[in-house]
Parts: sequence; structure tokens; C-alpha cells
Amino acid sequence: MFAGHQGGLGVNMCVAEAAMIDTKAVRVSVLEDADRVESLAVLSGFRADLYDCLNARADALFELTDALLCADGPVKSLVDLTLAAEHRRGHGALYDGLNCGRIEVDRLRADLAALPLPRTNDGRIVLAVDVSPWLRSDAPTSADRLFCHVYGRAKSVSQFIPGWPYSFVVALESGRTSWTGILDAVRLGPEDDATAATADQLRGVVERLVTAGHWQAGDPDVLIVMYAGYDVTRLAFVLADLPVKVLGRIRSDRVLRRPKPPRVPGTNGRPPKPVPEFALAKPATWPEPEHTTTTETTRYGTATAQSWDRLHPRLTHRTCWLDHDGELPVIEGTLIRLEVDHLPGDRNPDPVWLWSSATGATPADIDRWRRSYLRRFDLEHTFRLFKQTLGWTRPKIRTPDAADRWTWIVIAAHTQLRLARRLAEDLRRPWEKPAAPGRLTPARVRRGFRNIRATTLPPARAPKPAKPGPGRPPGSKNRRPAPRYDVGKTVKRDLTMADHQDRNG
Repeated sequence: MFAGHQGGLGVNMCVAEAAMIDTKAVRVSVLEDADRVESLAVLSGFRADLYDCLNARADALFELTDALLCADGPVKSLVDLTLAAEHRRGHGALYDGLNCGRIEVDRLRADLAALPLPRTNDGRIVLAVDVSPWLRSDAPTSADRLFCHVYGRAKSVSQFIPGWPYSFVVALESGRTSWTGILDAVRLGPEDDATAATADQLRGVVERLVTAGHWQAGDPDVLIVMYAGYDVTRLAFVLADLPVKVLGRIRSDRVLRRPKPPRVPGTNGRPPKPVPEFALAKPATWPEPEHTTTTETTRYGTATAQSWDRLHPRLTHRTCWLDHDGELPVIEGTLIRLEVDHLPGDRNPDPVWLWSSATGATPADIDRWRRSYLRRFDLEHTFRLFKQTLGWTRPKIRTPDAADRWTWIVIAAHTQLRLARRLAEDLRRPWEKPAAPGRLTPARVRRGFRNIRATTLPPARAPKPAKPGPGRPPGSKNRRPAPRYDVGKTVKRDLTMADHQDRNG
């Protein structure tokens, strides 16, 4: 009798466990459905906002964006997009939209800042800024071209090719991923100072994020990471009034200094001698680090980070500090030396020097900055997607204004892919590995966007029947050739370097 009772109890326990499992499965299914409904609502809202930002040739530009999202395979040319079923207009309307259309860029920037923002696992906002060139070496009739730095195939080989450089600001997330949230893009012109233009761009992005409610008083400061091509010290000085911290790589031949010891009140005689300099290329000048952290990584082996607090770079009246009146400021920060065992491919890495505008950092801060700097390379995946899949630099566009419109069309397409990240199905090729839900790459989300688009309401209107224009009469010649433009900077300074040095003493 006891055995029968025990068996019945076991059956009841199994039934209860099965009921609990079914309840959890239903609960997970309900949550997933709620996430899909919310993602679809956000995507539909952004598509409507995008259409409202198109002030001229709105239907042509919007259908061009849909064709870019739903085309099969990488984009090879603009005219091929007119063959997509989502593009209901002719190829003339496509070029007319890019050449004569108008996008309200400031409103689109505000819409991008209002979208759900990628964050790190601890809820912090990490931004990355970098420049990617649109090379136009064979376009002498295109204005505002600059010499863009391009790495060569061999080591330590680089070239300078004419093109349009674009500065991008994106939001990063934790983990190894190819997703970034693009927040802004600015084309650098011949009259722009790269550091000043980047400072204005970052200021606008941070202010829009604050206005959208992504950052509030009491939240951790926004971290901005950048590569060695930026003057991180100047950006930290210009953006000091914003709730941001700047982290960037510096050259391995830089020289930094420690703060001067305070002078004791009432002492007489000469002031104390300056502290010896901290030369990155001379280990003999390095004091003992304040903190040393060691982390085991899966790709780089053991990662060791050493930090020194309150170090400021030695500034001179050159480059962006040339017009600074009076004595140069002392900008203190934290110096970090990052070293790993090996790189992918068993390459011997060189140590990386980072400088942060924050002082008094803890070992947890050093480790977080190290991981955030490595996530900066996720922006390279976005550039590769832009150029190889979405065909950002494929069109032979003549005017820089049309190039700006096409750039924002590509950004709008990438944003829709990010918003549809949880809605896409894995339409993988037979030779590709299955991906977990939410871990699809942007290119694989693009394969199924045509099915997602069918669930949204396209705001573009149907085209009206029309006839093609007459075009140029046969046999006629172009008697007004397009003007040709020089490449490079067009602004010269009023004073020479010697005059500035004499003025500043």
C-alpha cells in the first residue's frame, strides 16, 4: 500500500513538473511575442518618420531605401536597384531623387537619437567615432574632394587618394558583434578642421541623446572611444562641459608629464624642479603603475593593462592649438598600457597606449575601458557592410550633395535592419552555420527584410503614369562641360607658424 501511494505521488510530481515546464514555455512565448510586437511597432514608426523627413522626391527616395533593403545580393550599381519589385519607378526617378531630392537631416538625426539605443551590459552608453572615405580618384568634376588616407597591402605602406571623407558616430554594445547604432554622419570638406568638426559632431550627438532621455543627471558619463588619428586631448578640452569621458589611442612616441608638486606656503627660494617626463618609448622613465589588471581572453590570450594616473600630454602651439591664446592648459588623465599575448593568426602584437580624460580610475574602470576600446572595431564591420553589401561607395555620383543624400539613405537602411533584428528569420545558405535568435548579422537580416516589409504599411504613394523625357537630340554635343576642381584644402592661415610663436611668446 505504501508502494502504491509512493508511485501515485511520483506520477503527481511528474504531472506538476510538466505543468510547470508548460507554464514557463508559454511565458517565454508570450514574452517573445511581446518583443516582436514592440520591435515591429518601433520599425513601423521609424519608417513613417523617415518618410516625413523627405521633403522633396519623397516617394522616389523612400522606394530607393526599400529597394536597397530588399535587393538580392550585394549592390553593384544604382540602376540595378530599379529592377527590384519594391522600386515601382523608373531609373530616371531614382537619379532625379538623388540629384534633386531633399532630406531634412537635422530631423532625421533627432529621430535616430530617439530610437532604442545600444548599450553595454552594465547599461552605460559607449560611442565610437571614426572616418571612412568614399574614394573618387577618377572624378575631377566632383567638388570638395580631399586626400584620404588609405592603408596599402604591405606593412607600413599607405596612400593618399582623392575622395570624400565621412565622419561617423555610432553607439556600441557589449560582446563580439557586428551591430552598431549609427547616430550621425558628417562629410569633411576642404574648409573644415577635422578636430573642430569632430567636436561639433560629438557635441550635437550627446545633446540629442540627453534631449531624447537616454542620459539623465546621475547616470554614468558617456564614454567616447576613438583611434590614434584624433587629437584626444583637444577633444577632451573642448567637450569638458558635457557629461562625457574621452578614451583614445595615442602614438607610442608621445611624451607626457606628471603634475608639479604643490608649493608649500611660506617657503622661500626657487620653485621645485619639474617632475621627470614620461616617455612612452623609454621604459626607464616609467614609474611603478598605480593599477595592473590581468584578464584571460579567448582570442588574445592574457591581456595585461597597466595604468598611471594624472598624466597630461606635453602641448605645443601647433596644429589645433595654434590659435590658442595665452598659456596652454594642463589636461590631466589616465594613461593605460595594454598588452596581449598574441593576435589572431599568431602575430606578435605591439603594446597599445590609451589615454582617458578621467582621473582617479579604479581597476574595474581600467578593465571596462579596455573592453570598450576593443568594441570600437565593431565599427569596421559596419563600414565593410556599407561598402561591400549595401554599395555605399559604388555609385559614380558627381555632386557632394547627392553623395550626402545617398549616405543618409544607406544609414536609414542600416537602421531599419537594426530595428528588424529580432523579427528576421535565419534564411541561411546551406554552407552557413545556424545562428541563435537575435544573433543574425546585418547581411542575414537583410535577406528576410522583404518578408518583414510586407507586415508594415509603406507610406510611399504609387507612381503616376508618365512618359520619358526627350533627352539630348541625336548628334548634338555638350557645349557646357562640367567644371573641374582641385583636390585638397582650400583654406590658408592668416599667420605663419613663426608669427604665431612670436605672438604667444
